[in-house]
Formats: sequence, C-alpha cells, structure tokens
Amino acid sequence: MKKLFGLVLATIWLFTPLAAPALAQDAAGGAETGAAAEGYNPDGYIPADGAAPGAEGAPAKSLTFESVVSAINSFVWGPWLLVLLFGSHLFLTFRTGFIQRKIFLGIKLSVTRDHNSEGDVSQFGALTTALASTIGTGNIIGVGTAIALGGPGAVLWMWLTGVLGIATKYAESLIAVKYRVKTENGTMLGGAMFALERGLNMKWLGVLFALFAAFAAFGIGTGVQSNAVAHMVNETFSIPQYGSGAVMAIVVALVLLGGLRWISNVCIALVPFMSVLYVLGCLALLVLNADFIIPAIREIINSALSPRAAGGGFVGAAVLTAARFGIARGLFSNEAGMGSAPIVAAAAKTRNPVRQALVSSTGTFWDTVVICLMTGLVVVSSILANPEIQAETVGMNGGLLTHTSFGQIPFVGNIVLTFGLITFAFSTILGWSYYGERCAEYLFGSKINYPYRVLYVVVTFLGATVPLGLVWDIADTLNALMCVPNIIAVLLLSGMIYKETCYYLNGRLDEVSSEPVPTWNPKK
Repeated sequence: MKKLFGLVLATIWLFTPLAAPALAQDAAGGAETGAAAEGYNPDGYIPADGAAPGAEGAPAKSLTFESVVSAINSFVWGPWLLVLLFGSHLFLTFRTGFIQRKIFLGIKLSVTRDHNSEGDVSQFGALTTALASTIGTGNIIGVGTAIALGGPGAVLWMWLTGVLGIATKYAESLIAVKYRVKTENGTMLGGAMFALERGLNMKWLGVLFALFAAFAAFGIGTGVQSNAVAHMVNETFSIPQYGSGAVMAIVVALVLLGGLRWISNVCIALVPFMSVLYVLGCLALLVLNADFIIPAIREIINSALSPRAAGGGFVGAAVLTAARFGIARGLFSNEAGMGSAPIVAAAAKTRNPVRQALVSSTGTFWDTVVICLMTGLVVVSSILANPEIQAETVGMNGGLLTHTSFGQIPFVGNIVLTFGLITFAFSTILGWSYYGERCAEYLFGSKINYPYRVLYVVVTFLGATVPLGLVWDIADTLNALMCVPNIIAVLLLSGMIYKETCYYLNGRLDEVSSEPVPTWNPKK
C-alpha cells in the first residue's frame, strides 16, 4: 500500500500541470459526464459568455495556475490528438480491408457462445461490460453540446467518426486477445500494456499506459460520474448529495465484491435494458417530429459540408468547426483508440482473436453509429419543429438543449432522460472499475485488487459529495495520454493485424487458435 500511495502522490505531482478541464462532459468515451456540460470544449476553457480568453470583450486573464493548466490542456486535447486518432481510424479501415463490412457478422457472433474456449466471461458479457463504460452521459449531453457549439453538421462528423472507429476498435481488441496472459489463479489479463510488452518488447510504454488508465478510472470512471448523478438527483428530487453518494457506493461495492463475473452479469442485464429504453424515447420523439426528420437530415448534411450563417434556430458554424466538435465528441464517446474496452475483451471466451475483435467492434457501432446518431436527430428535428428552442439561448449547455428536446414528450420525457443519465453513469462506474483494476494488477500484481476496489468505492462516495477540482482535470488528461501508447501499439502491430484478419476471415473463423496463453509472472 505504501507503494500505491507513493505512486499516487508521484503521479499527481508529475501530471497536475497536464490537467485537462476540457471534455469533462464527454471525455473517454463512454466515460463521459454531464457534470460540467457548459463552458468546456476540446480546445480549452471558454467562459460561459462564449468569449475566448484574450478576445475583445473577454475578461482579462492573469497568469495563474489555472491559466497554465488551461494552456497545457489546449495542447493535450488539441488538434494533434484528434488528427492522430482520426488518421488511425482511416489507416486501419484500409489496413483491415474495410472491416466495417463485417459488422453484422460481429453482431451475430456477439450473441453466440464459444463453448470450451478459454476465458472468464462470454463474448456478449465482454461486449456489454465494454458498452457499460462507453455508453455514458456524453451520448446524451455530449451530442447536445456538439450541436450547440458546432451546429447540426457536427452530427454527421460524429457519425463518420463512429463508422471509421469500428476499424480501430477491431484492431485494438484483436491485439488484446492475441497477447493476453493467464494469471496464477487462472483468470485472463490483457490490453495495450501486454501488446506493448509481449508484441513489441516495449514494457516501459505498457507501464505508462497502465499507469494512466489505473488513475484515470478514479476520475473519469467513478468520481465524475457519481458527482453528475448526485447533482441531478439533488436538483430533481431534492435528495442530499451525500445520500446519493452513499447509495451508489454501497451498490457499487456489492457488485465489485464478485469481480468480473458479477460486473458482467449486471451489465448484461442493465446495458440492453437502459439502451432499449433510451432508444424508445428517441423513437417517440422522432415520431412526434416525423415531418421534420428529412429536413433535419438535410440540415445536418448541408451544414457539415458547406459553411453557412446562423439560421433555423442554430448557431452558425464553419465546416471546420462542425468537424472539430463532431469528431471530438465521436472519438471520446466510443473510446475507439483509447485502449480501454480491449482490456475486458481480453477476458472473453473466444476461439481466436478475430472472433472477439469482430464482437468488440460492434460496441462502436451501437454507441456512436446508433445511439449518438439518434440523439442528434432528436435534437436537430426538435429545434426545427419548435423554433422557440434556440441553440443560441441555451448557449453552450448541451445538457439543457437535450433536456429541452426530451421535454416534448408529455409527462415521461424528462423521466426517461433522467433515468437514462443515471443508468448510463452507473454502468460507466462498473465498466471502468474493471479497467482500472486490471491495469493496477499489471503494475502491482494481484495483491492490489481488493485495496483498489475499496479505494474505488470510497472515491465513488467522495465524488458525489465534494468538488473534485483538479482530480477531474488530471483524470481527463491521463485519459488522453492513454491514447498515445495504445495507438502506437496498434499501428506498429498493424502488419500482424492484417495477417490475422486475412487468415481467419478466409473460411477459418471457427478455428480454435493453436497459440497457448502463457501464465503471467508479474515479478519478471
């Protein structure tokens, strides 16, 4: 434990200057949060009045610790990271032979059990656990924010990012299964850290990835999520935040006691239910706005591909602005390229790496291509159907924009939205608990598992009761830094990914991999 706390202090000291207030509402995919839905964007902090620091009419900003954090944040979440991720999506789409064409095969495999295969959970269990962390509040609030900041064209860019991101999710899941190991107690362990160590002999980079992910889980995974839920419940039902925090902490503790199998079982029951309920709510709104669906699609396409002035209830946005916010929200909604979801993919019972990679790739499809798109259509069609809903009056608050749209459903609209936000946030807490624990185990061995769970539950309660401040910011930045070693692993191993894909998709998809899963010795 002394080593753990020492590492915590060292990490805070090293990475506090890299704190990233941007994307607190939708960073990391699925680990998104609506606690800070207004005033943030991928390029740094922007005041609520919309004026960038230093711009005419904006308040003067002295050189403070917060301003330094904001400046470094602009770099960490800057265009270079978006280009890296989106460029990788494009490259891997071609490298895998446009693996997106196999998406329906992946959906079929996700509900097919691979009997007598090595692993800890079913393929469907691994998928729902991954979806639990990626389908976050950003699927609701993040989409509204993208539209408020980038105009309706952001929806198309978000959707394209999801389509291309399927290839990256496929690739990173493939290498996670390919290089997974078996612990001394027989459980599977894998992810970018093992791909870097075993596939590329770059253990030092694997250690960095695990370090970033283990600590990011406390912020993005649980602290931010519990805080968002506690605020919402307090505003809706006047329940004290510590009460919501205590309930969440107890429920999370009960689930975590059972390890991955309990997490998987809860996610198997919760994820399909919450997703179907939310989709039904979206469909109800689209039925109410039936006459505006085609105009909404036309508005989305036109504003994504051509610069235009404000009109029709939308803020004006240039093509690059729409692309920037759409791509950013899409990237960090589905987590493709971040290396988080492959950690649980490595634990799946599967015959070969390609089968599980196909299953995992469907997570990006459901998260962005389906759920984010439906949210986008709901918001845009609602604005067209109700001119009084003005993006400019809502400002940059995407949560309020989405809330207003759902409010069109009499009596139950906001209830469905609130339920969706709570369950999405809770499922994110469960999914990220597994990611963080596995990365901590890679760093310290299995002895860290139970202390990590206890600390995770404590942070769940604290996150709901106290302002998180820089803890959120540090976690956001660590989340961004996860992308770099993961993308390095995927790109450097792209040749192997190509060979494995060609081999198994050439009539050998049912073949059981002959490669033994080695037993991992953390002392080496």
